[in-house]
Amino acid sequence: MSVAERRGELLRAAVEQIEARGVAAVRIADVASALGVSNALVLYHFSTKERLVAAAFRHAAEGDLAQLRKLLGRRTSALRRLRSAVRWYAPTGQAKGWRLWIEGWAAALREPALREVTQDLDRQWKAAITEVIAEGVAAGEFHCPDPHGTALRLTALLDGLAVQLTSYADAVPRARAQEWVDELLVRELGLHPVGSTGS
Repeated sequence: MSVAERRGELLRAAVEQIEARGVAAVRIADVASALGVSNALVLYHFSTKERLVAAAFRHAAEGDLAQLRKLLGRRTSALRRLRSAVRWYAPTGQAKGWRLWIEGWAAALREPALREVTQDLDRQWKAAITEVIAEGVAAGEFHCPDPHGTALRLTALLDGLAVQLTSYADAVPRARAQEWVDELLVRELGLHPVGSTGS
């Protein structure tokens, strides 16, 4: 196994262990045990638990960003691309790992390396959403005087709903959460309601 392959294997195992145990509880030994390797091998590649955790979150972030770019890179209208990305990202959609990101946000308050990873992911998400909104405005698909502000409000709503739906059972019905997201897009972009002409 090459160095890159081994690192990838370790990072995938670390993500799984963080999802199962949480950032605070996960240990180097947990990752090593999951793969049947020594603690020394994990430490050889990452030197500390903090570096392993930050690298694991970066690995997860790169996967999420790759999926976002795939959805936004499709050859269709900006509105369709935006809605596809939002529905995938939303806690009501197919995006997995919300528990992981909530753990990451909490741990980032105390871990500078992890804070850098989560902030970078956040910036890239907002930039991608801002760009597709600006494309839709330029193409005359909808009206939005502040694409960046809309991207910020949209992702803030999605992140907040993710916390509610992941942390508290039955806090918000998933169908209602999706309605709120759709309503926000309608208001922010001056659209017709979902299902009506022009949506």
